[in-house]
Amino acid sequence: MLLGAGFTYYTYNSFSEEQVAQMKQYFATANYNYVAISLLIAVCGCIFRAYRWKYALQEIGVQPDFKLNFLAVCIGYFVNLTIPRSGEFSRALLLKKYQDVPFDKAFGTIIAERIVDLIFLLLFVFTALTLEFKTLKNFLITYIPVSKLIIFMIVGAVLFGIFVLLYSFSNWKYILLFKSKIAGLKEGIFSILHMPDKWKYIFFTFLIWTSYVMMFYITVFSLQATSHISLGTIMVAFVIGGLTMSFTNGGFGFFPVLIAKILFLYQIPLEAGNAFGWIIWTSQLLITILLGIFSFSVLPIVTRKK
Repeated sequence: MLLGAGFTYYTYNSFSEEQVAQMKQYFATANYNYVAISLLIAVCGCIFRAYRWKYALQEIGVQPDFKLNFLAVCIGYFVNLTIPRSGEFSRALLLKKYQDVPFDKAFGTIIAERIVDLIFLLLFVFTALTLEFKTLKNFLITYIPVSKLIIFMIVGAVLFGIFVLLYSFSNWKYILLFKSKIAGLKEGIFSILHMPDKWKYIFFTFLIWTSYVMMFYITVFSLQATSHISLGTIMVAFVIGGLTMSFTNGGFGFFPVLIAKILFLYQIPLEAGNAFGWIIWTSQLLITILLGIFSFSVLPIVTRKK
């Protein structure tokens, strides 16, 4: 978060006074009705995710409570603003506390979700590459250090190999304990493959990702400078934004800048791109915080035993 704040400060100070004035003008003249619509779609996305979760929970023998699922999803998004992906742990912990669902099984269903979501994200990446291959390739080469990425992948592969060897042949007590926990985790992960309602699960996954795209798409109409951008541009910006949100604290400090740089490749003024990035990121941050606070507040009431 400090890195994001520092990057934001650095970016802001790199603008001239004229550029800052132009961005303020974009903020002042934006049509926030479209932003409000995008926030309603964001709430629908949380509802779809909570409803989808029930199919995996049913497969591991849990009678899901939709209200608890929804609150856990909202709290998970809220917690992700602190440590990336920590919200997944919070969701499993809430089910452990309020429904006595074994943590490893609940967490397994969430890992399964992420695997399916990753597949859908890769489909969007493939679509963006197909539509705008040249532009996206140039952007990645320019702003992502490929050599460092390769080193990171090699180190990761070596560590993964060491882990596989330890997991397969070690009798160390901590490894044996880990294996016992993995059994429940695997049950949760593979619940998708065995569930009778797997097509309903996939359908709600489609609705979730449709809501993500629509949130982004609707917001482009809030500024006149971005209202004309093509589907290919939207897909590229959505993919870069999605990857940024996944690997940082909700995109803090990085999302608006990267979105602006992507749009700049399509002749959108840098000031307009930054304004658009900040509008969409700030609005999503706001709804995440509001839903998180709301969920924390009503959780004791909803889960109160009758």
